[in-house]
Amino acid sequence: MDLELRGKIVLITGGSKGIGLACAKGFAAEGCRVHIAARSVAALEQARASLVKDYGVEVTCHPYDLSVTENVIALAHECGDLDILVNCAGAIPHGRIDQVDDERWRKGWDLKVFGFINLTREVYAGMKERKSGVVVNVIGLAGERHRSGYIVGTSGNAALIAFTRALGAESVDFGVRVVGINPGRVLTDRQIDHHMENAQKQLGDSSRWREIMAPIVEGLPFKRAAHPEECADLVTFLASARASYISATVVTIDAGQSLRPRIN
Repeated sequence: MDLELRGKIVLITGGSKGIGLACAKGFAAEGCRVHIAARSVAALEQARASLVKDYGVEVTCHPYDLSVTENVIALAHECGDLDILVNCAGAIPHGRIDQVDDERWRKGWDLKVFGFINLTREVYAGMKERKSGVVVNVIGLAGERHRSGYIVGTSGNAALIAFTRALGAESVDFGVRVVGINPGRVLTDRQIDHHMENAQKQLGDSSRWREIMAPIVEGLPFKRAAHPEECADLVTFLASARASYISATVVTIDAGQSLRPRIN
Protein backbone atom coordinates (compact mmCIF):
# COMPACT_ATOMS: atom_id res chain seq x y z
CA MET A 1 0.00 0.00 0.00
CA ASP A 2 1.43 3.36 -1.05
CA LEU A 3 0.93 5.78 1.86
CA GLU A 4 1.86 8.74 -0.41
CA LEU A 5 4.32 10.06 2.15
CA ARG A 6 7.46 10.22 0.01
CA GLY A 7 9.02 13.68 0.18
CA LYS A 8 6.84 14.85 3.07
CA ILE A 9 8.53 16.81 5.86
CA VAL A 10 7.86 15.46 9.34
CA LEU A 11 8.89 16.55 12.83
CA ILE A 12 8.85 14.01 15.65
CA THR A 13 9.41 15.21 19.20
CA GLY A 14 10.92 12.68 21.57
CA GLY A 15 12.38 11.24 18.38
CA SER A 16 15.65 9.89 19.76
CA LYS A 17 14.23 6.73 21.39
CA GLY A 18 11.13 4.72 22.21
CA ILE A 19 7.94 5.31 20.24
CA GLY A 20 9.34 8.55 18.84
CA LEU A 21 12.36 6.86 17.29
CA ALA A 22 10.15 4.06 15.97
CA CYS A 23 7.99 6.74 14.31
CA ALA A 24 11.08 8.37 12.82
CA LYS A 25 12.05 5.01 11.33
CA GLY A 26 8.55 4.50 9.97
CA PHE A 27 8.47 7.84 8.20
CA ALA A 28 12.06 7.45 6.97
CA ALA A 29 11.12 4.09 5.45
CA GLU A 30 8.38 5.91 3.53
CA GLY A 31 10.91 8.40 2.12
CA CYS A 32 10.08 11.40 4.30
CA ARG A 33 12.47 14.18 5.27
CA VAL A 34 12.74 13.77 9.01
CA HIS A 35 13.29 16.24 11.85
CA ILE A 36 13.78 14.77 15.33
CA ALA A 37 13.80 16.73 18.57
CA ALA A 38 14.88 15.65 22.05
CA ARG A 39 17.04 16.90 24.92
CA SER A 40 20.11 14.70 24.45
CA VAL A 41 22.52 15.65 21.67
CA ALA A 42 24.24 12.26 21.88
CA ALA A 43 20.97 10.31 21.62
CA LEU A 44 19.81 12.45 18.70
CA GLU A 45 23.05 11.97 16.78
CA GLN A 46 22.95 8.24 17.38
CA ALA A 47 19.37 8.12 16.08
CA ARG A 48 20.29 10.28 13.08
CA ALA A 49 23.22 8.05 12.13
CA SER A 50 20.99 4.97 12.27
CA LEU A 51 18.25 6.58 10.18
CA VAL A 52 20.63 7.84 7.50
CA LYS A 53 22.44 4.49 7.33
CA ASP A 54 19.29 2.39 7.12
CA TYR A 55 17.05 4.59 4.98
CA GLY A 56 19.28 7.16 3.25
CA VAL A 57 16.97 10.07 4.04
CA GLU A 58 17.65 13.62 5.16
CA VAL A 59 17.55 13.83 8.97
CA THR A 60 17.91 17.01 11.02
CA CYS A 61 18.45 16.98 14.79
CA HIS A 62 17.09 19.60 17.18
CA PRO A 63 18.43 19.37 20.76
CA TYR A 64 15.81 21.19 22.80
CA ASP A 65 14.11 20.96 26.16
CA LEU A 66 10.53 21.34 24.97
CA SER A 67 9.20 22.12 28.43
CA VAL A 68 10.47 25.66 27.74
CA THR A 69 8.09 27.66 25.54
CA GLU A 70 10.88 29.68 23.92
CA ASN A 71 12.48 26.43 22.75
CA VAL A 72 9.20 25.26 21.27
CA ILE A 73 8.92 28.45 19.24
CA ALA A 74 12.53 28.17 18.08
CA LEU A 75 12.01 24.55 17.02
CA ALA A 76 8.94 25.41 14.97
CA HIS A 77 10.86 28.23 13.29
CA GLU A 78 13.83 25.98 12.48
CA CYS A 79 11.69 23.28 10.89
CA GLY A 80 9.84 25.64 8.58
CA ASP A 81 6.83 24.39 6.64
CA LEU A 82 5.96 20.97 8.00
CA ASP A 83 3.59 18.48 6.42
CA ILE A 84 3.36 16.35 9.57
CA LEU A 85 3.92 16.97 13.28
CA VAL A 86 4.15 14.03 15.67
CA ASN A 87 4.03 15.10 19.32
CA CYS A 88 5.65 12.31 21.30
CA ALA A 89 7.95 13.90 23.90
CA GLY A 90 6.88 13.39 27.49
CA ALA A 91 8.02 12.07 30.85
CA ILE A 92 5.28 12.39 33.44
CA PRO A 93 6.04 11.09 36.95
CA HIS A 94 4.18 8.23 38.59
CA GLY A 95 2.57 8.63 42.01
CA ARG A 96 -0.63 9.47 43.84
CA ILE A 97 -1.73 13.01 44.55
CA ASP A 98 0.04 13.06 47.92
CA GLN A 99 3.25 11.72 46.36
CA VAL A 100 3.75 14.28 43.58
CA ASP A 101 4.43 17.85 44.62
CA ASP A 102 3.63 20.98 42.65
CA GLU A 103 7.09 21.27 41.10
CA ARG A 104 7.13 17.71 39.71
CA TRP A 105 3.52 18.00 38.52
CA ARG A 106 4.23 21.22 36.63
CA LYS A 107 7.48 19.90 35.20
CA GLY A 108 5.69 16.86 33.77
CA TRP A 109 2.90 18.93 32.28
CA ASP A 110 5.25 21.58 30.90
CA LEU A 111 6.89 18.97 28.70
CA LYS A 112 3.99 16.79 27.64
CA VAL A 113 0.75 18.74 28.01
CA PHE A 114 1.90 22.29 27.32
CA GLY A 115 4.71 21.04 25.09
CA PHE A 116 2.17 19.34 22.81
CA ILE A 117 -0.20 22.30 22.90
CA ASN A 118 2.41 25.02 22.35
CA LEU A 119 4.17 23.25 19.48
CA THR A 120 0.86 22.43 17.83
CA ARG A 121 -0.15 26.07 18.10
CA GLU A 122 3.03 27.18 16.32
CA VAL A 123 2.92 24.54 13.58
CA TYR A 124 -0.85 24.61 13.08
CA ALA A 125 -0.76 28.30 12.12
CA GLY A 126 1.35 27.51 9.05
CA MET A 127 -0.62 24.39 8.16
CA LYS A 128 -3.85 26.33 8.40
CA GLU A 129 -2.50 29.01 6.10
CA ARG A 130 -1.31 26.39 3.57
CA LYS A 131 -4.56 24.42 4.02
CA SER A 132 -2.63 21.20 4.44
CA GLY A 133 -1.07 19.18 7.23
CA VAL A 134 -1.48 16.52 9.88
CA VAL A 135 -0.82 16.59 13.63
CA VAL A 136 -0.56 13.25 15.43
CA ASN A 137 -0.49 13.26 19.23
CA VAL A 138 0.95 10.20 20.97
CA ILE A 139 -0.97 10.40 24.24
CA GLY A 140 -1.56 7.32 26.40
CA LEU A 141 -4.12 4.86 27.70
CA ALA A 142 -4.19 6.45 31.17
CA GLY A 143 -6.09 9.35 29.64
CA GLU A 144 -9.14 7.13 29.15
CA ARG A 145 -8.53 4.50 31.82
CA HIS A 146 -7.96 6.75 34.78
CA ARG A 147 -5.41 5.71 37.40
CA SER A 148 -5.00 7.41 40.77
CA GLY A 149 -1.49 5.93 41.06
CA TYR A 150 -0.51 7.86 37.94
CA ILE A 151 -2.63 10.90 38.60
CA VAL A 152 -0.35 13.43 36.89
CA GLY A 153 -0.25 11.41 33.68
CA THR A 154 -3.88 10.33 33.70
CA SER A 155 -5.02 13.95 34.10
CA GLY A 156 -2.60 15.28 31.50
CA ASN A 157 -3.43 12.60 28.96
CA ALA A 158 -7.16 13.20 29.43
CA ALA A 159 -6.56 16.87 28.68
CA LEU A 160 -4.63 16.00 25.51
CA ILE A 161 -7.38 13.67 24.32
CA ALA A 162 -9.87 16.53 24.66
CA PHE A 163 -7.43 18.91 22.98
CA THR A 164 -6.99 16.54 20.02
CA ARG A 165 -10.71 16.05 19.53
CA ALA A 166 -11.60 19.72 19.90
CA LEU A 167 -8.94 21.01 17.51
CA GLY A 168 -9.39 18.14 15.06
CA ALA A 169 -13.08 18.89 14.71
CA GLU A 170 -12.31 22.47 13.63
CA SER A 171 -9.05 21.96 11.74
CA VAL A 172 -10.70 20.14 8.84
CA ASP A 173 -12.27 23.43 7.77
CA PHE A 174 -8.73 24.50 6.90
CA GLY A 175 -7.51 21.29 5.30
CA VAL A 176 -5.67 20.10 8.41
CA ARG A 177 -6.24 16.86 10.34
CA VAL A 178 -5.51 16.40 14.05
CA VAL A 179 -5.53 12.86 15.40
CA GLY A 180 -4.04 10.88 18.26
CA ILE A 181 -3.19 7.46 19.56
CA ASN A 182 -3.50 6.05 23.07
CA PRO A 183 -0.88 3.34 23.54
CA GLY A 184 -1.31 0.91 26.40
CA ARG A 185 1.80 -0.56 28.00
CA VAL A 186 4.73 -0.36 25.57
CA LEU A 187 8.20 -1.78 26.18
CA THR A 188 10.16 1.44 25.79
CA ASP A 189 13.41 2.52 27.42
CA ARG A 190 11.36 4.62 29.83
CA GLN A 191 9.27 1.61 30.87
CA ILE A 192 12.39 -0.46 31.43
CA ASP A 193 13.96 2.34 33.48
CA HIS A 194 10.81 2.51 35.63
CA HIS A 195 10.88 -1.23 36.32
CA MET A 196 14.63 -1.13 36.99
CA GLU A 197 14.05 1.56 39.59
CA ASN A 198 11.35 -0.56 41.25
CA ALA A 199 13.58 -3.64 41.12
CA GLN A 200 16.32 -1.72 42.87
CA LYS A 201 13.90 -0.59 45.58
CA GLN A 202 12.15 -3.92 46.07
CA LEU A 203 14.85 -6.46 45.28
CA GLY A 204 18.05 -4.49 45.67
CA ASP A 205 19.07 -5.31 42.10
CA SER A 206 17.96 -3.22 39.13
CA SER A 207 18.94 -5.97 36.67
CA ARG A 208 16.00 -8.06 37.98
CA TRP A 209 13.46 -5.68 36.41
CA ARG A 210 11.87 -8.50 34.41
CA GLU A 211 10.78 -10.10 37.68
CA ILE A 212 9.02 -6.88 38.64
CA MET A 213 7.32 -6.68 35.26
CA ALA A 214 6.37 -10.38 35.08
CA PRO A 215 3.04 -10.13 36.99
CA ILE A 216 2.03 -7.16 34.84
CA VAL A 217 2.91 -8.90 31.59
CA GLU A 218 1.04 -12.02 32.68
CA GLY A 219 -2.21 -10.04 32.77
CA LEU A 220 -1.70 -8.25 29.44
CA PRO A 221 -3.25 -9.33 26.14
CA PHE A 222 -0.88 -11.70 24.33
CA LYS A 223 1.07 -11.77 27.62
CA ARG A 224 3.38 -9.02 26.47
CA ALA A 225 3.67 -5.29 26.19
CA ALA A 226 3.39 -3.64 22.78
CA HIS A 227 6.47 -2.98 20.71
CA PRO A 228 7.21 0.68 19.84
CA GLU A 229 7.06 -0.23 16.16
CA GLU A 230 3.43 -1.33 16.51
CA CYS A 231 2.54 2.17 17.70
CA ALA A 232 4.67 3.76 15.00
CA ASP A 233 2.90 1.84 12.24
CA LEU A 234 -0.41 3.32 13.39
CA VAL A 235 1.04 6.83 13.59
CA THR A 236 2.47 6.55 10.08
CA PHE A 237 -0.84 5.34 8.68
CA LEU A 238 -2.86 8.08 10.42
CA ALA A 239 -0.52 10.72 9.00
CA SER A 240 -0.88 9.35 5.48
CA ALA A 241 -3.29 9.98 2.62
CA ARG A 242 -4.86 6.58 3.39
CA ALA A 243 -6.38 8.15 6.50
CA SER A 244 -7.50 11.34 4.80
CA TYR A 245 -11.04 11.25 6.29
CA ILE A 246 -9.90 10.76 9.87
CA SER A 247 -9.70 13.76 12.21
CA ALA A 248 -10.66 14.52 15.83
CA THR A 249 -10.14 10.82 16.51
CA VAL A 250 -7.95 9.17 19.14
CA VAL A 251 -7.24 5.50 18.43
CA THR A 252 -6.53 3.16 21.33
CA ILE A 253 -3.77 0.63 20.67
CA ASP A 254 -3.79 -1.75 23.62
CA ALA A 255 -4.99 -5.14 22.28
CA GLY A 256 -8.20 -4.71 24.25
CA GLN A 257 -6.50 -4.07 27.60
CA SER A 258 -8.83 -1.19 28.48
CA LEU A 259 -11.83 -3.54 28.24
CA ARG A 260 -10.37 -6.18 30.52
CA PRO A 261 -10.44 -6.30 34.36
CA ARG A 262 -7.82 -4.09 35.96
CA ILE A 263 -4.55 -5.81 36.83
CA ASN A 264 -2.90 -3.01 38.79
